[in-house]
Amino acid sequence: MGMTKNLRITIAEPSEVIRIGLESMLKRLTQYKITINSVKEDLLELAADAQVTASDLYILSPLLCGIRMENILLPEGAKTLAIVGQSYNASLFRYYGGVLNVFGLTSEELQEQIEMLMHTPQIEDGSSAADPESLTPREREIIICVVKGMTNKEIAQQLFLSAHTVITHRRNISKKLQIHSASGLTIYAIVNKLVALEEINL
Repeated sequence: MGMTKNLRITIAEPSEVIRIGLESMLKRLTQYKITINSVKEDLLELAADAQVTASDLYILSPLLCGIRMENILLPEGAKTLAIVGQSYNASLFRYYGGVLNVFGLTSEELQEQIEMLMHTPQIEDGSSAADPESLTPREREIIICVVKGMTNKEIAQQLFLSAHTVITHRRNISKKLQIHSASGLTIYAIVNKLVALEEINL
């Protein structure tokens, strides 16, 4: 049996219902011993938290923190997830490490997102990433879809895969490239000519 890992998470979300729901789901992830800091509106509180408690993960509402997290200063390399509603354009949230759709979110999906974030170093410039030839054709297809702002579900539908298979491919991509965030993959894809700049919704 593996050791329980300590995980410090800050949630910045104005809706008490969403905050409580996320906290409840997080506490059910038994492979982690989770400490949760909740922030309703005071972003200065979040800034203080980032400096003092050094959270491992920030789950943030773009309503508070901005699409580019411009409303708050986080530590360099901070791992982040955006909290969004039922309808959203994933490309808008490329500055976050991932997206949590709170409508229909399951514990399994939450766990997958956290696993992908916490077990992969976050390298934004792609400078130490592997050569694109080390990727399989399917992995290259998935990178292109991610860069174009598609969700796991949309990628699965387009490539005729299950959502679980897409998540597995994304985890393998992260391990190979040592890049976690969508913004890091975007830079990697452009530099390695997997996509053209005009194909990306900036």
